[in-house]
Amino acid sequence: MSHDPSPPGATPPEPAPAAAAASAIDAVRDYGDVAGEYSALRHDPAHGPVGGAILVDRSYRSRGTFAGPKARDVITGLVTNDVLALAPGAGCYAAALTPKGKILSDARILVRDDDVLVDVPPRAAAGWWGMVRKYVNPRLSRYADITASTVDLSVYGTRAHAVVAAALGVPWESLADMAPFAHRQLVALGHTLQLIRVPDLQLEGFAIIAPIAARDTLWASLRASGAHPAGLDAFEIARIEAGRPEWGIEMDDATLAQEANMEELHAVSFTKGCYTGQETVARVHFRGHVNRHLRGLRFDEAHMLTRGSGLRDAGDKSVGDVRSAVISPRLGGVALAMVRREIEVDSEVEVVAAESTVRARVVALPFPLG
Repeated sequence: MSHDPSPPGATPPEPAPAAAAASAIDAVRDYGDVAGEYSALRHDPAHGPVGGAILVDRSYRSRGTFAGPKARDVITGLVTNDVLALAPGAGCYAAALTPKGKILSDARILVRDDDVLVDVPPRAAAGWWGMVRKYVNPRLSRYADITASTVDLSVYGTRAHAVVAAALGVPWESLADMAPFAHRQLVALGHTLQLIRVPDLQLEGFAIIAPIAARDTLWASLRASGAHPAGLDAFEIARIEAGRPEWGIEMDDATLAQEANMEELHAVSFTKGCYTGQETVARVHFRGHVNRHLRGLRFDEAHMLTRGSGLRDAGDKSVGDVRSAVISPRLGGVALAMVRREIEVDSEVEVVAAESTVRARVVALPFPLG
């Protein structure tokens, strides 16, 4: 949703953080200037010590904790990555699959001293929690949905670590050295916070999970330290440029793990124990291949692509479909599409829309930003 404009002559108000929605559908779409929000991801020395960090309220994601001596065993049996190998303070990206190896959800998994925190996309939350209720015995691991009692304020950009360090009062060098999905619990601004290094984009990123009571104080401190508020539209441009699939948009429960590039995104372990859907993932990896992959498309921004539009090759054969498309201020028209494996990078395809056709070039992911 966009916010109503201010009266003539007035400075547009910054929407309160509480306006961020509980689901992706209701998330704040912009703060009045999508291009400006996107450009704030990168620091321009000509503008002095400003820019280089955006602040995105991602509280619409679903968060839950799993406690008990068997918590890591339980989670590792549900997902594609090796949670048992993680020490407290470490984390990983993983996927939960159907018995046939289709993606039920992707997840950030964080091992803490006393529990495991699992964070999943909003559209996948129902499937994930359904899987948990079906397979997790509360006597082995007590689980709780903490979405409603917490917030996720995330900072991305070339100066993200410096902004977060200033806002939380910690040395910036300690953040720059954090590995992907590494995390730490700290007390700042009068609250206990969970700080996570997140590789969601092609730039530095940190998610801060905090009690809902900390929302306004944390938001204000991040703003005062140089973070520029950005809505879902600006974030989506950067996410698509980074080639990161979102559950319910580029992938769903009809998508195999390797079709959504889960191996390339370091979400799969081939040395861990059994998990739901493992047989399909292993068979593809060791003995075969998938017939389609998530790929990028470059197209003329004068002809916007729409989700669901079909792709055809030079022989008029159907070779895939568009999953998402945006106009990037840096790259022009870019899209994510599921493309047949025989279509090579740099090939041209025809995108078939309702009333027209558009030429597009297939590219590897992530999109090059240099």
